[in-house]
Amino acid sequence: MDQGHSDPKKQPKPSSPYLKYSQLGIQLVLTIGLAAWGGYALDKYLGLKFPAFLLAFVLLSFGGSMWWLLRSLND
Repeated sequence: MDQGHSDPKKQPKPSSPYLKYSQLGIQLVLTIGLAAWGGYALDKYLGLKFPAFLLAFVLLSFGGSMWWLLRSLND
């Protein structure tokens, strides 16, 4: 019997729920943070006084992240 090969019938052990939810939280924060940074940089580059791109990017990334979060929780 070769011990170097794993049994194909064995399923991988599911990861911890804490790991799954902490990963989702970190991804949410990073996505919104990058969107805010990009929107701020674009507003500054274009010389806009009102932070239009900052608000638009943050709202879109928050909406997209919530949609993705709800889809991943239903799996």
